[in-house]
Amino acid sequence: MNLNSKHNIYFIGIGGIGMSALARFFAVNGKNVAGFDRVRSEITNSLEKLGIEIHTDDSVDMIPAECKNSKETLVVFTPAIPETHKELSYFNSNGFAVLKRSEVLGLITKDTFCLAVAGTHGKTTTSTILGHILKESGVYATSFLGGVSENYNSNLILGGDEISVVEADEYDRSFLRLSPNIACVTSMDADHLDIYGEANALQDSFKEFADKVSDTMIVCKGLPLQGLTYAVNAQADYYADNIKIKKGTYIFDVMTPTEIITNVEFNLPGKHNVLNAVAALAMANNFGVSLQDIAKALLTFKGVQRRFSYKIKTNDLVLIDDYAHHPTEINAVYESVKEMYPTKKNIAIFQPHLFSRTKDFADDFAKSLSQFDGLILLDIYPAREKPIEGITSKWLFDKINMKSKKLSSKEGLIDTIKQEDAAIIVMMGAGDIGELVISVQKELLGEN
Repeated sequence: MNLNSKHNIYFIGIGGIGMSALARFFAVNGKNVAGFDRVRSEITNSLEKLGIEIHTDDSVDMIPAECKNSKETLVVFTPAIPETHKELSYFNSNGFAVLKRSEVLGLITKDTFCLAVAGTHGKTTTSTILGHILKESGVYATSFLGGVSENYNSNLILGGDEISVVEADEYDRSFLRLSPNIACVTSMDADHLDIYGEANALQDSFKEFADKVSDTMIVCKGLPLQGLTYAVNAQADYYADNIKIKKGTYIFDVMTPTEIITNVEFNLPGKHNVLNAVAALAMANNFGVSLQDIAKALLTFKGVQRRFSYKIKTNDLVLIDDYAHHPTEINAVYESVKEMYPTKKNIAIFQPHLFSRTKDFADDFAKSLSQFDGLILLDIYPAREKPIEGITSKWLFDKINMKSKKLSSKEGLIDTIKQEDAAIIVMMGAGDIGELVISVQKELLGEN
């Protein structure tokens, strides 16, 4: 398909993090963009400020008239949208070009030099670091991100049409639609078993992705893929060593196949983020960016929203917001909390994401959550799924072996938090807990 032939781009699920990056891209490139999402959010508000028309009712009557021209309109949808969606059914039944988000991203990037970051964890932070490095180093790349960069307050870093940075999403095998020149795989833990069925199928999909890489494959050391390796505190083609923490900043050396750079400074908490930084460094260095320019960019990197994001940071109270929704990610958050605040009492507030993921990893969730000093567990966020009989927050709650644990509704969360005395509060999940953080922050700061 020739995207230039489509004047109107209509998004079904426009508020999603990946969808909204594409919507921004088309809007700033002169397309008429509109769309549907079932809820309003900070993302949809920011899109509307660009002049994008958005509505929240699944109604064919709400589709702008110009977007009902089948020859001039491309419809983009996310797999999270059910087939019974009225607007999607209308477009499918009336001869429109209807593509998944991943297919459109593949079309945009197929004629670019594409740097793709894949992995079940770490891909958002790594791709955002990489996009920032290229931007700061004068490389005119367009980066499509799976999170909102704190540096640019956007999930799109706009550049030219010759070089692209993309977050290669394994969900629904989306990353197999890309044509990467340089790629990285950060991790291959079992996830999305509602799609893949079993862990082996997920691993096979990553191997298929690796086979698509034309130039250089970079993999976290220990993964069953061929390529240049990277690591922290272990020898690899690229690895960080001599790691120190000084006033909340990591200082470390990086060994590469040909050079050593010393005293690299990086301000994100957690050794997993040092690992992400090394991955981005390896990709940028293989693209041709000097280690000195990379180090300068790493020093100014501010992070990704909802990735260990500080909402309150005082001597007496810390509120952290994180997207963690898999046991491995929760472990990484916990380790960061203990590293930064080893003597202070902490409490986790967790919203499980998907019934299937809760069922598949229940014991691992119970183990990772029980590390915290206290826990407040919210109801499961269903996203695209229907309930599974017997799989509830209470079912997961009963598996968690810890003294200080509570169940809470979203409506009662603030009152439940007020009963706690923890100095470190960590809110985690991939559902709408990100919206709840805002009201919790205001309440704890006395702004309500």
